Amino acid sequence: MTAQIPDKPALEGLEPKWDAAWSEQGTYLFDRDAARAKGRAGVFSVDTPPPTASGSLHIGHVFSYTHTDVKVRYERMRGKTVFYPMGWDDNGLPTERRVQNYYGVRCDPSLPYEAGFTPPFQGDAKSLKPADQVPISRRNFIELCEKLTIEDEKQFEDLFRQLGLSVDWTQTYRTISDDTIRTSQLAFLRGLERGEAYQALAPTLWDIDFRSAIAQAELEDREQPASYHRIAFHKSDGSGDIQIETTRPELLPACVALVANPDDERYQPYFGSTVRTPLFDVEVPVLAHHLAQQDKGSGIAMICTFGDVTDIIWWRELDLPNRTILGRDGRVIEEAPEAIVSDAGRAAYAELAGKTVFSAKKRVVELLEASGELIEVSKPFSHPVKFYEKGDRPLEIVSTRQWYIRNGARDEALRDRLIELGQQMRWHPDFMRVRYENWVGGLTGDWLVSRQRFFGVPIPVWYALDENGERDYDRVLLPDAAALPIDPTVDVPAGYSEDRRGVPGGFEAEADILDTWATSSLTPQLAGGWQRDDELWSLVAPFDVRPQGQDIIRTWLFSTMLRSALEDDRAPWTDAAISGFIVDPDRKKMSKSKGNVVTPADILAGHGTDAVRYWAASSRLGADAAFDPQNPTQVKIGRRLAIKVLNAAKFVLSFPVPEGARITHALDASMLATLDQVVRDATRAFEAYDHARALEITESFFWTFCDDYLELVKERAYDRADVGQASAALALRLALSTLLRLLAPVLAFATEEAWSWFEEGSIHTAPWPEPLGDGSDAAGDPAVLTQVSAALIGIRRAKTEAKASQKTPVTSLAIAGPAEALDAVRLAEGDLKAVGRIAEIAYADADALTVSDVVLTPQEV
Repeated sequence: MTAQIPDKPALEGLEPKWDAAWSEQGTYLFDRDAARAKGRAGVFSVDTPPPTASGSLHIGHVFSYTHTDVKVRYERMRGKTVFYPMGWDDNGLPTERRVQNYYGVRCDPSLPYEAGFTPPFQGDAKSLKPADQVPISRRNFIELCEKLTIEDEKQFEDLFRQLGLSVDWTQTYRTISDDTIRTSQLAFLRGLERGEAYQALAPTLWDIDFRSAIAQAELEDREQPASYHRIAFHKSDGSGDIQIETTRPELLPACVALVANPDDERYQPYFGSTVRTPLFDVEVPVLAHHLAQQDKGSGIAMICTFGDVTDIIWWRELDLPNRTILGRDGRVIEEAPEAIVSDAGRAAYAELAGKTVFSAKKRVVELLEASGELIEVSKPFSHPVKFYEKGDRPLEIVSTRQWYIRNGARDEALRDRLIELGQQMRWHPDFMRVRYENWVGGLTGDWLVSRQRFFGVPIPVWYALDENGERDYDRVLLPDAAALPIDPTVDVPAGYSEDRRGVPGGFEAEADILDTWATSSLTPQLAGGWQRDDELWSLVAPFDVRPQGQDIIRTWLFSTMLRSALEDDRAPWTDAAISGFIVDPDRKKMSKSKGNVVTPADILAGHGTDAVRYWAASSRLGADAAFDPQNPTQVKIGRRLAIKVLNAAKFVLSFPVPEGARITHALDASMLATLDQVVRDATRAFEAYDHARALEITESFFWTFCDDYLELVKERAYDRADVGQASAALALRLALSTLLRLLAPVLAFATEEAWSWFEEGSIHTAPWPEPLGDGSDAAGDPAVLTQVSAALIGIRRAKTEAKASQKTPVTSLAIAGPAEALDAVRLAEGDLKAVGRIAEIAYADADALTVSDVVLTPQEV
């Protein structure tokens, strides 16, 4: 039963009305029976980005998720059974930081669990310093993380529903649920069994605030001020000094060598000799390495363990000792390196022990000045320094034991396979493939996947303890896959009892968790039932599309590709759809750190969802889009279009279509022939993931249809005595049906509302329009609509220039143009006269179509 057409159609209230109807009717549910009948080729599956459920959604989410939804709606109308799940990325550092700030707590694993714990704040702390946070047990902390993420997820889902995402809300997952932990732990154990996951003691990029190791993919360079300190190293033979320049004099006690380029003639005589470090009097070698830059500073550098990533390369390739002096808290450790043996050197080190990097640098400079070994300090300059992308202080490099997954950095065959799989995919836009290939080719180390945090997937291993109670890293204890999920800090390995935990000859749990990307890299597996639901996995994998932002190609896209390559030796999707950034009016990327993020709630409430969806869909994949909340021009245009859809539908539906109606009028056939080409072009654009082009094509015709065709035929459509009335009414109805379906992927609510006035069921499960063909007695020549519209525009212009109303009757006018154009106009002369209130039209030959000699009826001028 169709709905009653309202007297005054409006956009307000459509979102809750239709969201409720879609939920009740199960419009977007994945139909497994239909999928089973059609087979994999009849399914369209989406590896939907799981947003981080910590905080609030921003306008960038609206932008990129709309791109996906538009494509999904198109595929559903094309007859595909759509698998469109939603996940929530709960675990990870952002969630922990939000919980700390929201509740005013911090995790201290040494504390016992407190039942019924009530946090000091509930998001109402105005200004909270880390030192003011109340320490709580790990279990209490995890409970608060669970509580807050569930609340955030509800808000996210409400906003996504308001946005009209056609997600199957019964197909959701959380990256911290039992099922997810099981899947993530199983994948880790399978990788460990194949030798892809391994543990090693190695230099690690470390965030001293988060107290966690940081992977290469999570790094970003930030410009920081620095100064070169020129320092004198003393030649061991007493023949003088070698001066080096460093920005990190506080690492002098960690110095293990000096290094210069092998082609640098200045230092070639010293290669193989030794020098003694200032202050600490440690003998270190002078070595050659091609990474040393002859034109940087004095051309010779000190290698410290570790000042930067290049130090790690030198340390590894030159087989140097490790004299790490920085602890995990970012302070200089109490115990001096064994190489510092002189009384003066140990006394100098004692003045640094326990100090922060900043304070240690200040004190070293003072000591060097006092000893005369500081030659000069350069003027401050700016240089890039490694930061964790969510951190506030520069990363340090400390030696820690961590878990890794092989990623091709040291495996040429795997690296080549990852490139090959990327080339097998279709990228939208195609140039984004280069970013992926550059990342794969530039990897410098395997993927560090362990994190020293609390809220996440536990690494599912224990360690046997030797007779001294020390971990035996050669005896890693693994659970049976059937026992997953496990928490090794709570569960006990097979063959042991709880009373053997932490005692000599017993066992000890791995307390680290997996990096959030180590779980998010498995989103196809999490959503698609891998190792849980074999039938579902066969119906949806490999997925059809991975939609995502361009900034996480190096993290999410690459890591998912890696896991799929290791498990199945295939790409996890056939296509990747990469959205651009949202930028502010100054073309700066929106980010929380810059304070220019726009939340979508007010925009959606003020302009309506379809208007915002229109704005998002107007941008092509890979292209950045500017958004000005003070003047959202494209949003306003989208609102105007959505309102026009409702009004035009109501107007078209006011013309009843007689039984047995056929297309008999040339103008009607021309309009439908033109619309047929719009359908072909829009379909071709959607197939190529160019939703913006499909919208542009459809919208352009829609306005021609409303402004020209509707005006031209309305008099005929009203007049039931006119033999062409049935033709006009039928053409209008056919065009309305087609246009609503063409616009439905973008204007989800307005088109559903208008569709309900004359059709049963949802427009979003209706078939995508196909070209109608002319099916008429008159030839469907698009030129007729084109030329008659041009003549109508000329007539309107003449009346406007005469400062007359468009309703002013015209006594006569002349239309000049090529013979073919005039023939086209003559076929619709009756409609043209009716809309223009024209008594007489004269025709003349000319090179281009023009309207002239317009004589207005005097009394109407």
